[in-house]
Amino acid sequence: MDISKHLVGIKLDRQSSEPLYLQIAKVIENKIIDNTLPPATKLPPERELSSLFKVSRTTAINAYRWLEQQGLVITKVGSGTYVSEPPNNSNVTTQVPWSQLFIPYVQTPVSSILKELVSIPLDRDLISLATGMPDPSLYPIDKFKELLNRHIDHLERSSFGYIATEGFTPLRHSVSRMLNNKGIESTWGNTMILSGSQQGLYLMGKAMLAPGDYVVVESPTYTGAIQIFQAMGVKVLILPVSKIFPLDILEDFLIRYRPKIFYTNPTFRNPTGDVLSEGDRRQLINLAARHRLVVVEDDAYGDLYYGDNPPPSLKALDNYGGVVYLGTFSKVLMPGLRLGYINGHPTLIQRLALEKQYNDLHSNNISQWLMHLFLDEGHMEEHLSLIRRQYKNRRNLMIKALKHYFDDNILQYETPDGGFYIWCKIQNSVTSSKLLQESLKKGVFFAPGEAFYTMPSDDKEFRLSFASNSEDTLVEGIRRLSDAFNSASKTKSQRTKTNIRLDYLIN
Repeated sequence: MDISKHLVGIKLDRQSSEPLYLQIAKVIENKIIDNTLPPATKLPPERELSSLFKVSRTTAINAYRWLEQQGLVITKVGSGTYVSEPPNNSNVTTQVPWSQLFIPYVQTPVSSILKELVSIPLDRDLISLATGMPDPSLYPIDKFKELLNRHIDHLERSSFGYIATEGFTPLRHSVSRMLNNKGIESTWGNTMILSGSQQGLYLMGKAMLAPGDYVVVESPTYTGAIQIFQAMGVKVLILPVSKIFPLDILEDFLIRYRPKIFYTNPTFRNPTGDVLSEGDRRQLINLAARHRLVVVEDDAYGDLYYGDNPPPSLKALDNYGGVVYLGTFSKVLMPGLRLGYINGHPTLIQRLALEKQYNDLHSNNISQWLMHLFLDEGHMEEHLSLIRRQYKNRRNLMIKALKHYFDDNILQYETPDGGFYIWCKIQNSVTSSKLLQESLKKGVFFAPGEAFYTMPSDDKEFRLSFASNSEDTLVEGIRRLSDAFNSASKTKSQRTKTNIRLDYLIN
């Protein structure tokens, strides 16, 4: 059954606030409900659907994902997308119409990429060069176990009850001391414990941003920040990442738009691995102070340096009280602790505590207690020394493998001085989308550059992580990537459906 004739000529409202993917999905939903598209009907492939509606393939994918979430269609691997059979339930008309009760959900191209990457079965022989997390073999499990066994009998029962939203007070003191050692003037009163630093970004948005407000981000930048700001309906102004910080562009934004927040991760930037120079940091602080701009500094990777210490943080240079500092233990210890922290003006911390109260009351007690013991007994520096050596070796090995398997005129990249990532740019006609398609066939995958932009990119960049795999696995991953690149160079560009199910691949 050729159903294209039922979709030809339908016009999308490109001025509407309703996303295009949702408009397409609702067109198909209505035709399923009125039985124009009966059960078991095969729907057009994503590429054909995108052509029919004159939208990107990403938009077509999002439309099918939405329909799949509503139970209206099913995807059969290697076959296509089909209209679902109606449930065998005589009371189906009395069921709660869940999809009609939800408020609109902002699904961006970033979310689509994440969903594409999160649909591969875990039992496949895949090597992930995308995952932005530390190697589990380096988690300090034994030390945390020893701390738990040694101190658990001294923990009062009341410590297992509710605690202050701002966090376990001893841990706030420990984090404050750690920040002071980094040159950040800090007290426990202007420090709050978070359930991961991502929560800090969310709380900042809830406390400060309303739909239509302006924020400034660098491009490319951390995927999680893009998702949060876009979901809140704010207008995102883009600062291009370059060797010299574009102060003139930022100043123009400040004068013309009065943005409320500038979000940056200036130290071993995710995804590029770049470091903002100390001179540029000082100029940025001076500019921000003149315009009373709130700067949110996300410092997830600042402790992961493999040579000289990086420049002082923006917060350490803050002379006007406008820098908000976000940190996390996920990248240096283990993500499962779900612990981060935020340091800023006391007035801001008080407001964020109110927002957090509505969110989760407070972060996990036992994780906070153990984290305090880990810091208080001085184990952090020893652990950092260990992982710096390990990750430096892996970085060097990945660079060596890239040099071995790729010619310089094919792939452009630089050796980062810290962090987890190597940012690559393809120099010939192959696109990162095509390379990802071929890579999945070879059993390796990476984070495509598109995930780190707020606007469509030129589809030539991608991010590799050297942190979470062993050295042998890294070399094998780059070998497979090289094979995939050779295949992509020889074949015509065509996309195939990927089915993945992981939700932590890009960070």
